[in-house]
Amino acid sequence: MTTEGENPTTTARPAGSARRAVAGRLSWGLADQAASSISNFVVGIYVARSLGLAAFGVFSLAWVTYGVVLNVSRGVATDPLVVRFSGVPTASWRAAAARSSGTALCVGGALGAVSLLLGLAVGGQVGTAFACLGVVLPGLLLQDAWRFVFFAAGAGRKAFVNDLVWGVALVPAMVVAARVGSVAAFVLAWGASAAVAAVYGCFQSGIRPQVTGAREWLGTHRDLAYRYLVENVTNSGASQLRAYGLGAIVGVSAVGVVRGAELLLGPFMAVLMGLSLVTVAEAARVLRRAPHRLGGFCLLLGGGQAVAALLWGGALLLLPDRAGELVLGGVWSSASELIVPVTLGVAGAGLGTGAAAGLRALGAAPRSLRSQLIASVCYVTGGLGGAAVAGTVGSAWGVAAATLTGSAVWWLYLRSALRERHQNPLSEVRTS
Repeated sequence: MTTEGENPTTTARPAGSARRAVAGRLSWGLADQAASSISNFVVGIYVARSLGLAAFGVFSLAWVTYGVVLNVSRGVATDPLVVRFSGVPTASWRAAAARSSGTALCVGGALGAVSLLLGLAVGGQVGTAFACLGVVLPGLLLQDAWRFVFFAAGAGRKAFVNDLVWGVALVPAMVVAARVGSVAAFVLAWGASAAVAAVYGCFQSGIRPQVTGAREWLGTHRDLAYRYLVENVTNSGASQLRAYGLGAIVGVSAVGVVRGAELLLGPFMAVLMGLSLVTVAEAARVLRRAPHRLGGFCLLLGGGQAVAALLWGGALLLLPDRAGELVLGGVWSSASELIVPVTLGVAGAGLGTGAAAGLRALGAAPRSLRSQLIASVCYVTGGLGGAAVAGTVGSAWGVAAATLTGSAVWWLYLRSALRERHQNPLSEVRTS
């Protein structure tokens, strides 16, 4: 069955050509995430070296807050877009992209105003940082929205170019901020360079964000938007709770040890995040063109990521101590003890992303939300319970067990959703 208005010839593509097209889109997802990750890494190092530990901590608070707001924007604006408008006719995609990007801009404006007012009320260095964050949030969220707009259209190359533009704009902005030498200057420079890329995205897409369409967008897709909002915030909140709890139970140094072990898997995590940009869009395309292949696609996707994580972790176990100390310094000796449980946890997360992509492609938001809530509860319980029993190592093993359990939950819910769709084959992902 083809989507109304879709060119039937696009669904009759030779198998080899279709596989090459999928591989190409996945490759652009990886390239885009590499550009984004490198930019974030360079910004973090540059700001830390320029400001010192205390001021960098203030900048990090603004950065973490941005991450929470970003999850809000994705949940209500771009996640529904990717689910319902990947691989649809151009006219439908353009109309949806205008409303979706407009919604992201509205979220940035509304939460930016809250951040600005809170910052002015708090005052001091922290308050100033949050006030500046409020000013730049609209540009930051619009730039992120363009990435998902392009991936929904299968134009990952444009997302990659947009992130490159942001990276290039960051260079002079960071140099100017370093001369000023304040947290506020760095926050403004970071956000202003994102705004440059956000404006460029309008020219790339030929689409103007439709702010007035935000209410219609939320009303039409509220069945997905609000559930994905809770799901995204729950996902990011669970890791924060585990970190705070671990610091309270074991000590702040334990958080650093866990972070060090996670950094060892940093390159693989960049791959995982890069794939996550395009997996839902690809699963939605598979659903429209060959619904019976969705389960196999998700299994291949999740299984491939799990195997890759295990191979990376195995390579880390062979890493000489001298090389590890060169990367992490004094943290290596403690972090190296966590390689096995952290690797298993990442492998479990990779396996679960395959099922998560399938559930989102099916538009099964209630099942997806329940899966995420259960997985998050398991994550926090395992991480803190393990810490109470056996300290840092216990927390790592608790998280590994919880992540594998959560992955099993995701797959059980996907199996249920696929069975239900098989019994009702006329059900389709909405594109209106």
